[in-house]
Amino acid sequence: MPPASPSPASPSPHTHDAVVSALRAAGCVFAEDEARLLRSAAGGPGELNALVDRRVSGLPLELVVGWAEFAGLRITVTPGVFVPRRRTEFLVRQALAHVPGARVVVDLCCGTGAVGAALAAALDGAELHAADIDPVAVRCARRNVAPFGGRVHEGDLFEALPTGLRGRVGILAANVPYVPTGEVPLLPAEAREHEPLVALDGGPDGLDVLRRVAAEAPRWLAPGGRLLIETSERQAPVALETFEASGLSARLLVSDELYAHVVVGEVRGGAVTT
Repeated sequence: MPPASPSPASPSPHTHDAVVSALRAAGCVFAEDEARLLRSAAGGPGELNALVDRRVSGLPLELVVGWAEFAGLRITVTPGVFVPRRRTEFLVRQALAHVPGARVVVDLCCGTGAVGAALAAALDGAELHAADIDPVAVRCARRNVAPFGGRVHEGDLFEALPTGLRGRVGILAANVPYVPTGEVPLLPAEAREHEPLVALDGGPDGLDVLRRVAAEAPRWLAPGGRLLIETSERQAPVALETFEASGLSARLLVSDELYAHVVVGEVRGGAVTT
């Protein structure tokens, strides 16, 4: 009786196809892209296995590899910090388009500091300040803004900032939490389980923090300066009304490609500095 033919070898767990299969089985929509990233991040087969296992367990990709790509920068992401979203690149682009010569930039609710870092990278020599109420975010942001000479302050919104910035801010970017409290449990598990609630929960209608920022912004903006806040399509009409009630001329900017909605405001009749 002739010897049995050997069965085809199973794919190595380290091959690209095997990693893609594991990621797809775990529900990763962009399994091909993630597989390439994980393989490039791994120092060897053992590390690759560990990275794949962490991703398959539900850990956000950015926490698995330790960074996120944002506006052409590699932003360090540490556990317990809000992961920067690609749609927020639209806010950065609009800020640069509206105030291309800004010399002072403030990134409120900064999280990783991605927005501030991206703005400072494009505005060579601009003075950058970032602030967050979460000490974990503050530590992470300091790593990301340090190459641009940025300073990160810990505290609640404007209370964290040096008073000497009043009336001087050219770009005031605030990626505030805007998920309504009742909808936080409906968020994807990656956000719910791995990102801080303070970076997600915007109060009953999602606009509590936006209202506070808009109310104070006129005292901090320089003449010609702009406040830019990301919001949702549903919340945009109320956000516009809030800006107007705070003394800001407001417009809604929309990117259909990124499904991004940004409200931009400028002080009516000149900056208020008192």
